[in-house]
Amino acid sequence: MIEPARRQRTLGQALFVLLFLAILFWRLVPLAPGRIGWPGPDLALCLVLVWVLRRPEQVPVLTIALLFLIEDILLMRPLGLGAALAVIGTEAARKREQRWRELPFMIEWLRVGMLIALMMVANRMLLAVFFLPLPPLGQVILQFIATLAAYPLVAGLAGWALGLPRHRAELDTRHR
Repeated sequence: MIEPARRQRTLGQALFVLLFLAILFWRLVPLAPGRIGWPGPDLALCLVLVWVLRRPEQVPVLTIALLFLIEDILLMRPLGLGAALAVIGTEAARKREQRWRELPFMIEWLRVGMLIALMMVANRMLLAVFFLPLPPLGQVILQFIATLAAYPLVAGLAGWALGLPRHRAELDTRHR
């Protein structure tokens, strides 16, 4: 018999992996073939940052690395670059999770926005250093804006539908 804390952690990790893979599947489905539109938000990055800041014990670093490596392979991006940046970014957020928890959501959103911006700048710099093709700067900026705008929506849905509130006290009162 699995103790309740371990079962909760395992179920949370399984739910995270399923949601991540659903987002990845959605990105692979050709919804409008031949049409180049506006770059959408990186919902997978929003999801992993929300989960790391709400329930860091449910998303181990190896799970994050493996999922982003799979994403790099399937989206034909430089192998391991997105995974490495995601691991570095999420570990930076995980290290500060205790301090960010008690701050207002606007401060968390600002800090997550700065973290995402740093990750995108690092990605662009590494692509340039290794002479790999760079995506147009305008599209990168638009994706950053879309990702930043999507973060509160993902955080709100995670708190409402998935039971990942910002504060542990909210979770404790909900389960009593």
